[in-house]
Amino acid sequence: MALSMKNLKMLVIGLLIFCVISTVQGRPKSVSVTLDAKWGSTPLLLEASEYLAKENIEYFWRYISDVSLLKPEEMESVKDLPYYSMILTYAEKSLSKLQMSLLKLSMSLRIYSPAIENFNQMALHEPPPEKKNCDVFVSLNGLHVCSPKKIEKSLEEAKKRKKSAIYKFDHVYPGSDESDVPVVAVLYGELGKPKFRDFHVELRNLAMSHEVTYLLRHFVKNPSEQKTRLSGYGVELAIKSQEYKAKDDTKIEGDGTKEEDEVIEGEDEIQGFIFSKLKDLYPEKQDDLKQFRKHLRESSTELTALKVWQLQDLSLQAAQTVLLSEGPEALKKLQDISQNFPSVARTLVKVPVKNEMKKEIEKNQQYFENYHGISPGDAALYVNGLPIDIDVYDMFTFLDVMRSEAKLMQGLFSLGFKGNDLSQLMKLDLSGETENFALDIRHTAIQYINDLEKDKKYSNWPSSVQDLLRPTFPGMLRHVARNIFHLVFIVDPLDKESRELVKMAEAFIVHSAPIRVAVVFVTNDDMKTTGYDDAGVALSRAYDILSQEENPGKALSFVTDVYEKVKSGPIAPEQVVEIFQKKYKDHDFEMIFGSDDEYDTSRKAALDYVKRAGLKDFPQVLLNGVPLKDKYLTENTFEEGVVSEIMAQTPDIQKAVYNGNLHDGNNIHEWLMQKSNVLPRLNSRVLSPPVKTLDLTVNIDGGSFDDLDTFGLLNSDDMTAVMAENMKYMQRRDNIVLRAVTMWVVCDVETAEGRQLLYNAIKQLKHSHDLRVGVVFNTEVEDGKDYMISKAIYLALKTLDTSEAKNFITKLVKEENIKDLVEAKKTLRDFEVSGMDIDNFLSQLDKLSTNFLRVHRLFVRSVLGWRTEARGLVTNGKVIGAFDDVEEFTEEDIALQEKFVFEKGAKKIKERVMKMGILDERGSDMVMKVSALLSSKTSTTERKEISYHGDQHSVLKILGDPNEPAFQIEAIVDPVSSEAQKLAPILLVLKRAVNVDIKIFMNSRDKLSEMPLTTYYRYVLSPDVEFEPNAMFKSGQKAVFTGLPHKSVLTLGMKCPESWMVESVKALYDLDNILLEEVDSVVHAEFDLEYLLLEGHGSDGSSGQPPRGLQFTLGSNSTPMVDTIVMANLGYFQLKATPGLWYLRLREGRSKEIYDITSHEHTDTPADSDDVVISMNSFKSKIIRVKVEKKEDKKNEDLLKEPEDEEKGLWDSISSTLTGDKGGTKDVDQTLNIFSLASGLMYERLMRIMMMSVLKHTKSKVKFWFLKNYLSPSFKDFIPKMAENYGFEYELVQYKWPRWLNQQKEKQRIMWGYKILFLDVLFPLDVKKFIFVDADQIVRADLQELHDLDLNGAPYGYTPFCSDRKEMDGFRFWKSGYWASHLAGRKYHISALYVVDLKKFRKIAAGDRLRGQYQGLSQDPNSLSNLDQDLPNNMIHQVSIKSLPQEWLWCATWCSDESKAKAKTIDLCNNPLTKEPKLKAALRIAPEWKEYDYEIKVLWDKIYGTNTRSQLEYEAPKIDTKEIGAKLGYHDEL
Repeated sequence: MALSMKNLKMLVIGLLIFCVISTVQGRPKSVSVTLDAKWGSTPLLLEASEYLAKENIEYFWRYISDVSLLKPEEMESVKDLPYYSMILTYAEKSLSKLQMSLLKLSMSLRIYSPAIENFNQMALHEPPPEKKNCDVFVSLNGLHVCSPKKIEKSLEEAKKRKKSAIYKFDHVYPGSDESDVPVVAVLYGELGKPKFRDFHVELRNLAMSHEVTYLLRHFVKNPSEQKTRLSGYGVELAIKSQEYKAKDDTKIEGDGTKEEDEVIEGEDEIQGFIFSKLKDLYPEKQDDLKQFRKHLRESSTELTALKVWQLQDLSLQAAQTVLLSEGPEALKKLQDISQNFPSVARTLVKVPVKNEMKKEIEKNQQYFENYHGISPGDAALYVNGLPIDIDVYDMFTFLDVMRSEAKLMQGLFSLGFKGNDLSQLMKLDLSGETENFALDIRHTAIQYINDLEKDKKYSNWPSSVQDLLRPTFPGMLRHVARNIFHLVFIVDPLDKESRELVKMAEAFIVHSAPIRVAVVFVTNDDMKTTGYDDAGVALSRAYDILSQEENPGKALSFVTDVYEKVKSGPIAPEQVVEIFQKKYKDHDFEMIFGSDDEYDTSRKAALDYVKRAGLKDFPQVLLNGVPLKDKYLTENTFEEGVVSEIMAQTPDIQKAVYNGNLHDGNNIHEWLMQKSNVLPRLNSRVLSPPVKTLDLTVNIDGGSFDDLDTFGLLNSDDMTAVMAENMKYMQRRDNIVLRAVTMWVVCDVETAEGRQLLYNAIKQLKHSHDLRVGVVFNTEVEDGKDYMISKAIYLALKTLDTSEAKNFITKLVKEENIKDLVEAKKTLRDFEVSGMDIDNFLSQLDKLSTNFLRVHRLFVRSVLGWRTEARGLVTNGKVIGAFDDVEEFTEEDIALQEKFVFEKGAKKIKERVMKMGILDERGSDMVMKVSALLSSKTSTTERKEISYHGDQHSVLKILGDPNEPAFQIEAIVDPVSSEAQKLAPILLVLKRAVNVDIKIFMNSRDKLSEMPLTTYYRYVLSPDVEFEPNAMFKSGQKAVFTGLPHKSVLTLGMKCPESWMVESVKALYDLDNILLEEVDSVVHAEFDLEYLLLEGHGSDGSSGQPPRGLQFTLGSNSTPMVDTIVMANLGYFQLKATPGLWYLRLREGRSKEIYDITSHEHTDTPADSDDVVISMNSFKSKIIRVKVEKKEDKKNEDLLKEPEDEEKGLWDSISSTLTGDKGGTKDVDQTLNIFSLASGLMYERLMRIMMMSVLKHTKSKVKFWFLKNYLSPSFKDFIPKMAENYGFEYELVQYKWPRWLNQQKEKQRIMWGYKILFLDVLFPLDVKKFIFVDADQIVRADLQELHDLDLNGAPYGYTPFCSDRKEMDGFRFWKSGYWASHLAGRKYHISALYVVDLKKFRKIAAGDRLRGQYQGLSQDPNSLSNLDQDLPNNMIHQVSIKSLPQEWLWCATWCSDESKAKAKTIDLCNNPLTKEPKLKAALRIAPEWKEYDYEIKVLWDKIYGTNTRSQLEYEAPKIDTKEIGAKLGYHDEL
């Protein structure tokens, strides 16, 4: 029976294949898309180096040195595959297996191509000297040298020049960036090319001898002609509604695009045939099966509507279908269903849904809603517990997270952690459980200015601590007349930031904030300095006397008065004395400001307190002793910081009141200072982030410690590992064998300062069960010295018991004993401790060499980068120091450091390690290494665990290799959602690229009433670089759609990362209206990444408000500038640029006249530079913050006030001014500005006709403004020729929808948004007025008349809908319901034509108001059905509309035939009653339409040599065509 069944199967297959071969004719129809960067393809050899630099700069330089040894001619002769293999071979010398996988994925994505191009552009701005064929050159402080032999000779001349800038993205040779090195040597060259090695070796030697700071910037002298092919983006084909026909039927002329057949993997089952099984059964028929598969796809593509009852369970049925498969096959199934849903939906209808799966999904959804705020159908994504923003993530940010996580995972794995242990350590919260450390603020230096319990102004407030328990609004402070919150300002009165904070202190008192305030002035510590010598001393003394003889409030007012008088300038002591003399004439000024120290009480107390407390780097502000974070110590953020800290401290105080631990009888100040988190000293070095954190995860043989030469060849991580392997420790004698805190004391014990630091650490051992101390000897060995102290300490640590070593070394480092040793009053024998064999010890000491000192010193110099004798600590890998020469680090500081490290992670790691049963010395090492690794992670995002009911029936689980570190990827997703479309291919690629454990929770919606997805989707991504069979690189990745419906109209949309601005550059067919039944084979489109987006937020430092209307420019010395305008919404602005170095400046004109840039964040500005420098070197989003302030003499100026003479501005667009005026002075008011937009060939055809109608009737000079975002390549190519022929100007403007503004998904609604939401920022400030004209309008009047119409103070004017075609009354929705109530008798206006007074529009912030209202309304998907006109009509009460005369817009749908005669414009608006196509309506309504259309077709045919006139929908009009195109040189008819 089995045999007969098999034969039957073969017979069926044979017949079917015969049918396929007989019937399948021609090639399958498909859509394909590619996306290239504008710049040439960058060498992968260089891109790999950038990945290594991101991992570790030493990896980068090792790679550079190794590859430079290769012969350039051999590298150029090999094929691409061995070339790529060579790259991987050299990279894996430094990278782990996991990191290598991410490197391959990075190179496939071309992630570091912008970084290479950035360096290349920098090189082009420093052209090579001497010879044009100089492929490699070096810049020595700007002095260019083209020969390695001339470098050393040129150094003396270079030293006379200003040092070249070093950027944070630069690759600096390790150890060569010391500040005292006079020359910055920048090598511009391409690794692997001739001469590169000669330059590199010469510069490396000079860097090692500290003669130059050596930087390498890539310079590809001869870039590839082939563009960089991109991936990491999505392409969508949306099924377009054909309710109103919007497709141009003009057939495409020209050669079709040749594309190879593509096979879509992942579509395993088609019409019941499972092709993976068929391939296994009939391997010899692979080609036939391929043809059969194509046939089935082609025959099953057409879409039919589903019944409502069939829609209800589609999401559950999709989930069930996915879960019936296993492993990667299930992911492929998820990808196929989500990405081809319109076509596969009908097959899902037949899938039965298991009850246990449905119930588990429902119960899980309750958990998701309650614990994560995730509703049914929503999506979430986590990598190792880190939440990924599902709305805006892309592969570039995703890979960044994975690269960061890989370092932690690989480190833990190399330490021996696997599986659940590794996962649990990754998810440890190291933030600490205790309160923030606080400083004791009980000191005579702290004299409070106000007293809430005694001052009269607070007497009406409630005075019981019980009032802290009463409810209040979130963010509001409780006004209780008790001294609960104490705010202490510790400031340098001359420092600019301190001055602003002192003003804030006074403001808190003036405005009766429920806070007690004190100000401590830290001034010159030389007590001989008088108030006549130093303004700070003068202020301190004036404050002192006024506090004593008047009151602290008046004293503070005097200080702020001085600040007000001098403004932001420097303060001279004479100014302070003069102001004091004018206000207080009766005082003895010599006593106050002279050499008498009677009024130095506060000054002395302040200096004493600061020294005792360990404070430095002022200003500092303490709230109940807790230091505020630095980010809050600015004028704009200070109030937020204070309120946040009060809110953080309030719950503990409330709890104490509630429990009775704090009551009205308590002195609250004393109660606060007696808490366990309050310390007498808070060294800011301890609480600040570490200078660096050492990598202690490397496993290496520690034997190289004994060989200085071998040790010197190690990289920094290996050196650190060898040091850790050989480190010996002192610790307290007790039963505890696992110490959570390991402290390396870095010092020179031959110096008193070094011994004191070590002694302080040893003293802490007496009080600690969790600390062990080792010594790093930072001593430069000189011949002739014996270094007895160092050798004795080292030998004690090496040979003695840990407790014996501690006791011996304690004696040895005491200064009195050192003195006795030096004076020969004692010998080492006198320091013998119990259990020590002193004779054996002394015998070994005599034989001990100083080699260990040389090794330790080399470690300090190479890894820590410190000079000899420098002191510091390395605690669990965190580097603290180097300390200043006179800086004290006391026993209290050591205790604080131990406590800080213990609470911030070591405690939890110790508990975890103990649970694993590692309790010996190895456990202490493990805690140290894990603590160093986990504390080095930069992400502060809280890791989360998904809470769920069950995972047996509704969760897809795909496990990775348990013997390797695996990423834990968890997703909650609806299988028929746009999130699934993107997520499935990404997870498939990650599964192939790296080791991952994947868990996907199905979050299906039930009771669907409409199709959940109406789009096809492809995500372009590959796990590795791909090659052709001939070992050459493939041409690149692309999106390919096959099996699409032939009779449905599709519109193509690019789904790119937020920072990408792409444009179509080649498309033969209409991408807005793809109809495959009219296509021979392939619809191919090519896009370019035109620009990378730079976003920013601006603020006025004086007011804290966005500087609305401010203009920034972005440019370089050789590249034209682009400009932008700042919105009031979040102070947002955006600019666009290509990779390179750019300068942000205020635009010439009023912006620059009124404002100065005072500060900026997240830029690439080098140290000591006044410029605002931005490097566009990444595909990821770049967001900066810029603060500006008005100039002193412009404080009252209004930026948007019309100046008498304003220069013409620049704009971030492609400008084509064809009248010969290339930017000179001109009266812009003489130009009529017309704005319009279109998408799709038909609307572009209509828009050209609209333009013709404007030109035929308008006498003024016309400038058209077009939204570039959706224009076809053909329109962009034709428009400059049309402009030249007809003598108009045009400009293509471009704006990226801001990420913070609620996004629209449908292209039509996006375009509606562009019509209304960005009018204030789309146009430069010198455009005062413009008229929007819909693409499908025909103008019959001079639009100058509309331009000149008085809008009566309104910012814009719209035409109301006609109301005289009565048969349309049923469609006039504004006549009833919400709209009738909202409009309250006003008219509802149409958005097809409107005029905007931009000056008024900006002045009343209309754009910001519209965006604000949109943001609120658009959260409801059912609101703003007609976005472009619903929004202004909805805002009619806030932003008034001038109703234009009815004749300015006539529409056959709404207006009567009788009124047509007066029409000044005719709009081809849709008719919901007749659904009449646009072109048919145009021919019927406007006779002149075909004349305009025909004239444009004549011009088109003459320019491109086509014959579009043969496809007319009408009889050709009789017009003279000879002169059409004559200005372009076309005189003859075709």
